[in-house]
Amino acid sequence: MATKSGFTGNQWMIMLTLMIASFLGRLDGTIVSLALPKIISDFGITLSSAAWISTAYIIANAIFVPIFGKLGDLIGRKPLYIFGIVGFTLTSALAGLAFNLPSMVFFRVLQAITVSIDYPLALSIIAVTFEDKDQRTQAMGLWSAIFAAAAVFGPLLGGPLIDNFSWRSVFYINIPLGIIATFLSLKYIVEPVKEKKGIHNFDIAGSLLLGTFLGVLVLVLDQGQTWGWFSMKSLACYAISTVSLAVFLIVEKKAKEPIIDLKFFKNSTFTASIVNSFVSFMGLMGGLFLIPVFVQQFLGYSVTKAGYVFIPMAMCLMVAAQVGARLIQKFPARYVISGGMLIAAFGLNLFAAIDIKWTFWDISYRLGIMAFGVGMGLAPLTRAATATVPVQEVGIASSILALARNIAGAFGTAIFATILSNSITDNLLNVQRYSVVHATNAAVVQEYMFLMASKAEILAYSTVFHVTVYVMILGAITALFIKSGKSSGEQTSEPIEL
Repeated sequence: MATKSGFTGNQWMIMLTLMIASFLGRLDGTIVSLALPKIISDFGITLSSAAWISTAYIIANAIFVPIFGKLGDLIGRKPLYIFGIVGFTLTSALAGLAFNLPSMVFFRVLQAITVSIDYPLALSIIAVTFEDKDQRTQAMGLWSAIFAAAAVFGPLLGGPLIDNFSWRSVFYINIPLGIIATFLSLKYIVEPVKEKKGIHNFDIAGSLLLGTFLGVLVLVLDQGQTWGWFSMKSLACYAISTVSLAVFLIVEKKAKEPIIDLKFFKNSTFTASIVNSFVSFMGLMGGLFLIPVFVQQFLGYSVTKAGYVFIPMAMCLMVAAQVGARLIQKFPARYVISGGMLIAAFGLNLFAAIDIKWTFWDISYRLGIMAFGVGMGLAPLTRAATATVPVQEVGIASSILALARNIAGAFGTAIFATILSNSITDNLLNVQRYSVVHATNAAVVQEYMFLMASKAEILAYSTVFHVTVYVMILGAITALFIKSGKSSGEQTSEPIEL
């Protein structure tokens, strides 16, 4: 029986299943970073060593997202999807049992591999489950909102768990959710792939080359500032990633079942959607990574209270995702996406006046405005990237979209962290040049130096936010090149047989 939204009861259960499973993976991404200080203390390691717990996860996830997107099309999505949920649940338990840094990094890699199954396959299942394009857009909006929910519940759950139990509990929390998601997947998800081409058609050479390119690229983006962007290590990474990408493009043109079908990029709508995703997520992540640091370092917030700051952001993101899904039923998607990016740019511009006198709500409402703009474009942008490809290839298209967003996040964090560092140095020199202290007392001089350093850092934050505004405006412009299109399966009124 259909609901007011047009969804049937079975469709709702499939959506619930996908949302729980996606929440499971996204929650882990936001909650583990909170546990790093405790892990560092327990393992007796340095901060730079602990960074590999996150770096290894990011690299593995980037490599395997496109691989599983293709595998799902070849061997079937339901068994692979369930394998991902079960695998992630088990590897979360293993990560909770980690006894030193190498074991933790190894288990985090396994976690990343299994969680990378979710994104491309979930979108593929949505595309087939919701045949009506308006219902499909609403479903994508609902599914996209889970990213916001995870961003909030990560700090809200992580802070109390770590404070009252131990850092291991942030991994164990995945186990009950994983069991529920596995049960629902077995019961409600229907295998959408009817004609399976088999794993013998898998593009091994392309996968290895793409994995090399992505792994090395993400590595240098994550470690480049520490190594030095023009150090021998960084230069070697640039060379390896460039060569592997060039060879990959040659191999893919001849592959029978390419891991990434280059013909997608001949579709102007698909290409514009990918470019817009990359630009907008780069600007978004480039600005967002500063907020937790600011509220904890300058406002003295605890980890838990820092998480509360993001609640209005998550709420606005969830509401805006549905608003965007409904707006594109009346207006061209490119105008909705572009308008959303401009709202996000406005929200980020408000952060350019960042000040240590700001209150909780000064930060929260700005985050809410920014998130509302981003949320408006989530469902339209996802639909634009997937609606112009054949339904049986939505998994690959979704993996490319996820890949663009992951790489954009890494680019944004790396670029803006470098801008921040350079700006702090320049600002400190300027502040020192035009400042005079008439005191000889050591305590006064020390306080003076602290105030100068704080002023330089706050000015640097403002610089970064100004740059993110320009990036988001560029995103709004690129969105105007996204044209409406139909997928090969969208016009059908009969169930889609793949």
